Amino acid sequence: MSAGPGIHPSAVIEDGATLGEGVRIGPFCHVGPGVTLGAGCELVSHVVVAGRTTIGPRTRLYPFASIGHPPQDLKFKGEDSTLTIGADCLIREGVTMNPGTAGGGLETTVGDNCTFLANSHVGHDCRVGDGVVFSNNVMLAGHCSVGDYAILGGGAAVIQFARVGAHAFVGGLSGLENDCIPYGMALGNRAYLSGLNIIGLQRRGFAREDIHALRRAYRLLFANEGTLMERVEDVASEFEHHRAVAEIIAFIRVGGKRSICTPREAPGAP
Repeated sequence: MSAGPGIHPSAVIEDGATLGEGVRIGPFCHVGPGVTLGAGCELVSHVVVAGRTTIGPRTRLYPFASIGHPPQDLKFKGEDSTLTIGADCLIREGVTMNPGTAGGGLETTVGDNCTFLANSHVGHDCRVGDGVVFSNNVMLAGHCSVGDYAILGGGAAVIQFARVGAHAFVGGLSGLENDCIPYGMALGNRAYLSGLNIIGLQRRGFAREDIHALRRAYRLLFANEGTLMERVEDVASEFEHHRAVAEIIAFIRVGGKRSICTPREAPGAP
């Protein structure tokens, strides 16, 4: 593909790439033949986008981002897999994102309005929601899911198959090897549940009454009486009409391949 308006002459755009209206591609970028860039995307410079990768409108990628190359999975045999990134995302220097594998549904997806700061990584077969923030050097292993508006602090590492619930916060340098409930805050290495992400809830405009209800539900869920699943049923009954509490209950009931991350003083999940 020849250089056009907004495309630096040193950039390499392979035949077969699809560029939306107003795409800007800076010096020394490389766009592969299976790539689709939405309207208004910008590759600042030295960005490489490969594979069957689709990037939504107005997403901006900074130097040395490496997007869509084969997954870092020794079982990967070259199967036809995809990476889809939403609109209005910010992808800073050195970020890496990999497509899916046959063992995980053949796709990795990232939502809209996400921020990925320098050198953060999204592994193969991950599902990342809308409005998620990865600080510098966050490492998300394969097959993980991250709910809407979750924030992962600098250097946080999430083990494969773990789930991070919506509006949760994982502290900097934490090593998360269990599922973090929606609205929860996980800290430490290995990470434990340290409470609710109150600051995040306030920033997202949650009402005071909702935050109070979440606090009470949290205390009941991680009390010392009975098993976790018994407490889940009690909380589900008491807060049956509260949407945010219902999100936490649903997250625990659905389960995953990892246990639920709990407070240090709480009994472990069964």
